[in-house]
Amino acid sequence: MKTSLSLLFAVAAVLGLAACGGKSEGTANTAGSVAPTETIKWKLVTSWPKNFPGLGKGPETFAEYVNDMSGGRMEVRVYGAGELVPGFEVFDAVSSGSVQMGHAGAYYWKGKMPASPIFASIPFGMNATEMNAWLHYGGGMKLWRELYEPYGVIPFAGGSSGTQMAGWFKKEINSLDDFQGLKMRIPGLGGEVFKEVGGLPITLTGGELFTAMQTGVIDATEWVGPYNDLAFGLHKVAKYYYHSGWHEPGTLLEFTVNKAAFDALPKDLQKIVEVATRAANQDMLDEYTARNPNAMKQLLDEHNIEMLPLPKDVMQALKLATAKVIKQKRSEDAMFDKIYASYDAFLQDVKAYHKVSEQEYFENRE
Repeated sequence: MKTSLSLLFAVAAVLGLAACGGKSEGTANTAGSVAPTETIKWKLVTSWPKNFPGLGKGPETFAEYVNDMSGGRMEVRVYGAGELVPGFEVFDAVSSGSVQMGHAGAYYWKGKMPASPIFASIPFGMNATEMNAWLHYGGGMKLWRELYEPYGVIPFAGGSSGTQMAGWFKKEINSLDDFQGLKMRIPGLGGEVFKEVGGLPITLTGGELFTAMQTGVIDATEWVGPYNDLAFGLHKVAKYYYHSGWHEPGTLLEFTVNKAAFDALPKDLQKIVEVATRAANQDMLDEYTARNPNAMKQLLDEHNIEMLPLPKDVMQALKLATAKVIKQKRSEDAMFDKIYASYDAFLQDVKAYHKVSEQEYFENRE
């Protein structure tokens, strides 16, 4: 009898261990890993063509980080512009909750929020390094989230292209007269400044640029810089490539997250999303810094484009027009005024420091 009881207890113990050690949800399979009870699936829509270099790689990098760091508990699927929603409807899709996340540029929403372009780029304003510093250590992120809060959207920094080029032009620019009536794809506050000096700004998504230039819908276009411009083949539809990018000195992109979807995540997954955006933000700037030089060499050496600086009097006129546009915006919109006050205070401080550090170093390095 004792032997029979011992055998029964042994069998029960083995069965119990088997039940505990099997593949049922929420149990350990191997050391250091836990099988998820449920995979949380998010859709991330973008304003860029699927897998486009730089801009399109950023959201893919983010998704990879989240998928890996969550151990399969959270899966983010990225959709290019037009796959689920048009490129200019990303913010609305995130706000409505039809998707959980988006990747775009804040200046696309200026019709909805006049202050939103501040979180993309200000003409003659901060570069990428300065912009990241203001957001994460200068109070910029708090203001950005205050701006988006009424729409149920949480913004995160989503990468930067660094200082952009002034753009591609079908004709040479010798003076401000050459801007008069010129049809140019140029978004955000840069477009409003361009209009102030006599140009005709037009807003188009990246995927529309080549055809628009080829068919004469526009006479000029800015896009990003050599790495992306080469990928789009813009050298095939315009001869003159101008610098520097007065309009976008350090263009910041954004990840937008539906607040209800974010709040529903466990705390550890919220932190994973936050950390993944921060990592993807830096990764994009690193990539552009590495890729642009070789792309520029290709444009010059293989495609024989003419790379020229905008004339000094043109740059001065654009600078004066920028001050006028910003003054008007501050008088028209209280949030613009509030956010820009913070932006400008940080800019003045960091500009004074960089004048005797980064700027002086660059001049001495020549």
